[in-house]
Amino acid sequence: MDEIRLIEVKEGILSENDRIAAELRQTLAEKKIFLMNLMASPGAGKTTLIIKTLESLKNRLATGVIEADIDSMVDAEKVAALGIKTVQLRTRGLCHLDATMVTDGLTAIGKENFELIIIENVGNLVCPAEFDTGATLNAMILSVPEGDDKPLKYPLMFKMCDVLLINKIDYLPYSDFDIGLLKERVRHLKPDITMFEASSRTGQGIGEWAEWLAARVKSYQS
Repeated sequence: MDEIRLIEVKEGILSENDRIAAELRQTLAEKKIFLMNLMASPGAGKTTLIIKTLESLKNRLATGVIEADIDSMVDAEKVAALGIKTVQLRTRGLCHLDATMVTDGLTAIGKENFELIIIENVGNLVCPAEFDTGATLNAMILSVPEGDDKPLKYPLMFKMCDVLLINKIDYLPYSDFDIGLLKERVRHLKPDITMFEASSRTGQGIGEWAEWLAARVKSYQS
């Protein structure tokens, strides 16, 4: 009987993706384009938070958005209605973006004219954490209705993010969500993570977050 060869498919895919992501990150750095990869569960408020952030940064940064969904163009249409250049990536069943998909999105949006491009990744807390998109910054949203136990259930997502936006804090009075416990759990996984409390509905915390992001972009460009 012939020897059976074992091929680690996932390892090979991730290795190739990491190579493409590194090349993309270098290209963006040379052009001084800040690429933010935003991840969250479905319904956490990604699109609304992006819209509120862009409104806060209006006339300050040249911005664009790459939207990703398994299907539909609903979110891209909402962002484009603001007059923001937007590209929709339809993954047709894939639960994440990888560096090749992001490269395609950047080619379509025409990256030379932007200072900040925001990726809205496919909504889930598992697959997007495994694939480097070539982004300058990885951010995630956790909304209050999701519960404060998510760092225990999805540790990789919290470990690989630079920023955590705790969204929908206007729900706190109606929830048993323990924001102090959440922060403790998150810092156990990523001690140097930056955290913001926000409400896309009321606007609370959006200005502080947008100012921080703008400062990061300007620092990156200097």
